[in-house]
Amino acid sequence: MASIPHLLASGTGWRVQDVVCTAGPLDRPFEEQHASLCIAAVTSGTFRYRSTQGSATLAPGAVLLGNEHHCYECSHEHSAGDRCLAFHFEPEFFEQIVAAVPGARRISFNIPTLPPLPALIPIVAAAQAARDNGDLAALEELALCMAATVSAALVDAKRPARLPSSRDELRVAAALRRIEQESHQPLLLADLARDAAASPYHFLRLFLQVVGVTPHQYLMRTRLHEAAVCLRRSGESILSIALETGFNDVSTFNGHFKRIMGVSPSVYRRLNGRGEPHSRDA
Repeated sequence: MASIPHLLASGTGWRVQDVVCTAGPLDRPFEEQHASLCIAAVTSGTFRYRSTQGSATLAPGAVLLGNEHHCYECSHEHSAGDRCLAFHFEPEFFEQIVAAVPGARRISFNIPTLPPLPALIPIVAAAQAARDNGDLAALEELALCMAATVSAALVDAKRPARLPSSRDELRVAAALRRIEQESHQPLLLADLARDAAASPYHFLRLFLQVVGVTPHQYLMRTRLHEAAVCLRRSGESILSIALETGFNDVSTFNGHFKRIMGVSPSVYRRLNGRGEPHSRDA
């Protein structure tokens, strides 16, 4: 099997799996079926997802959506391997969550994915840190938060008006891999566009069409996700984390982090059980 699921935690009506896929461009995709409602957060790798709701290219930070008993395929035309945190819900359990979300009405998904939304970044970072640190008891609350946040995001979500071509997806997938691998480096729109053999404006439109956010938004959210995970699982100084994740100074990092996460990095670290490091940069 190219895809290997490992059960991390479960309870009545829900379970969370760490799914590692080793498939590559030479592996032929095959049809699978979602056994339950599935919300899978991509934590590494890029792949193509096809389901009854449509198709999309997914990269770190994006969220895959799958309906119970619906068929799907995952393929790696552009790169090898990926890793996801898959949250599975029984329909009755999910319906109870949806009932408490203002404006939400559906207990099934009508689109295949959500982009790296600001509301999802803290949840995915917390889930990844819980997986990596072995803090599996935290996953029950995170599963509920994930379901509620996705349900709220879907209230205003719409199907894309036009699907990108395979060539356009290939060009954007290459940019996504570069951002994932070099997110700590300065990456300009002009450089990414040149790699894609497109004008900056055309590439900006392609990226937004495929990913759902702009290249700069995706880069900043990738950096903030990595920073949040580091704050949860390491005792490094906030200045060190800011510099390692691509921010030029701690002031800029603090501003971006607070805008997305709702609190400063030092407060975020305290709230999540890490003591303050011996430094004066918080």
